[in-house]
Amino acid sequence: VLADTGGLVAFELAAEGREAAFAFLNALELCVKAPSLGDIYTLAIHPATSSHRELSPARRERLGVKENLIRLSCGIEHPDDVIRDLEQALEQI
Repeated sequence: VLADTGGLVAFELAAEGREAAFAFLNALELCVKAPSLGDIYTLAIHPATSSHRELSPARRERLGVKENLIRLSCGIEHPDDVIRDLEQALEQI
């Protein structure tokens, strides 16, 4: 039975800069840090250094791809587990 789950979410951290983004990504325990999105696991990426790395900083800024932007591709884990992981990572930054 396939669950009707999944989705892509992007959010900017309240903390500015790449350092905060990587601190958040490194603090995740359940979510998998990934260079691209698309798996059964919940994946988290830093677009400025992955999917949009080839763009100039000015172009990334115009597109809204800031240094503190995180993209999350939700997998098939229980939503409460993903939420707990996101909350504990946010608390660490």
